[in-house]
Amino acid sequence: MGKKWAVDLALIAVLLLLIGYSLIGEEIHEWLGVGMFLLLIFHHAVNVPWLRNLKKGQDSLYRCMQTVLTVLLLFTTLGTLLSGLVLSQYVLDFLPLHGGSELARALHLPCAYWGYLLMGLHLGLHWGAVMSTVRRTTGLRLPSKYRTAAPRVLAAAVSCYGLYAFFHNDLPNHLLLRSHFVSFPPDQTVPRFLMDYAAIMGLFLTIAHYDGIFLRRWSAGNAAEK
Repeated sequence: MGKKWAVDLALIAVLLLLIGYSLIGEEIHEWLGVGMFLLLIFHHAVNVPWLRNLKKGQDSLYRCMQTVLTVLLLFTTLGTLLSGLVLSQYVLDFLPLHGGSELARALHLPCAYWGYLLMGLHLGLHWGAVMSTVRRTTGLRLPSKYRTAAPRVLAAAVSCYGLYAFFHNDLPNHLLLRSHFVSFPPDQTVPRFLMDYAAIMGLFLTIAHYDGIFLRRWSAGNAAEK
């Protein structure tokens, strides 16, 4: 379980750096893309039991939401990786891929941004399990009087800043295909970029986490009534 979440967090860290394309340079961007591809292979290898159990058990809105998010994330990730193969000018330039660069360029940016947000939602649905793993492996526990309030206050603060960063960094235009080029605010620095995009991830993680809690309780209530 610990290895599984370590891979997931590594995927998020790599995707965060990949989004900062113009801040890290094109060649490093391509090497990170190769690293992400390898991490994805390992991620799917350790999640084979989940795929096998997909048709088992009772269907619920929560489980449907998990499955839909997973499928959408798979498609956006494949879109990012395949378009990256066509656009590569350093690491994979030896591949005999010719033509299609305009389509690849049009797909690469929105797939990357949608994939980033979907990964935040995907992680949010599993956040309870992530925190249980962290507490079990580190022994870290908040005093009981802060155990509920402190995480909620932190989540609210991160989400508020994430909402501001979402619009400040012009993400709606990237997501809705209004812009085909990465553009950062004039005041953007590497630390500010990391803070902004980590907060944006936190915003979508929080949305999915509390939506997941609501859906599980709603499904449990309906099952109890039956």
